[in-house]
Amino acid sequence: MTGARRNWLIAALAVAVLVLAGSIAAVAATAGRGPAVTSGRAGPGNGSAWGYGPGMMGGAGGGMMGAAGAWRTGGRYGLPGDGRTVTSLDAAKARAQSFADRLGDGLRAGEVMQFANGYYSELRTAGGAGATEVLIDPGTGAVSIEYGPAMMWNTRYGMHATGNAPTRVSAARAVTDAQTWLDAQHTGLTAAEATAFPGYYTLHTLNGEKIAGMMSVNAVTGTVWYHTWHGTFLAMAGD
Repeated sequence: MTGARRNWLIAALAVAVLVLAGSIAAVAATAGRGPAVTSGRAGPGNGSAWGYGPGMMGGAGGGMMGAAGAWRTGGRYGLPGDGRTVTSLDAAKARAQSFADRLGDGLRAGEVMQFANGYYSELRTAGGAGATEVLIDPGTGAVSIEYGPAMMWNTRYGMHATGNAPTRVSAARAVTDAQTWLDAQHTGLTAAEATAFPGYYTLHTLNGEKIAGMMSVNAVTGTVWYHTWHGTFLAMAGD
């Protein structure tokens, strides 16, 4: 078995574990009170801790796009790489836009971020609302719907698309729940403004005034999901 084939199989297995864990977490959270946690240590509320710990999908253990690349590389979940390395925010945004064009609906690439493990971009509707989030592989230019909340919670572009879901958690409450979780984990981080996507919110986490990472809050259950796969934040370009 070649090294590339072996790495692909490992990534595919890791994604399967993540999806199963995320599904269990979302169901478990509805039975508790307060923001549950689907990543890392137990959060506040009912104290449930389902999912995976930091480093499993990036950070201390592997590249950000390794697992995402195991998803479909076509259709509504991904765009195959063009063989060109992505070395700038502008190039990452261009690849994200290519995927947005494939999805249709007049979507456009918005904010783009560079992390140690690869690039991230939000996709927005023509009217400026959040649509979904994608990852861009710096080595190949492949684009994939971001695993985690974008894949599992997004009610329009995710794996469990259901159309319009009832929103029980406001943007303000999402920030409060996110901060409660961060404080319970003794991270020293602050939750920034919440951006709404279909079925959930995503927030930057701040160390002082500097971006440290990202996290999401389910708009129905209030479940918190910290993005452990990005690695160190490096740069960002606004919409």
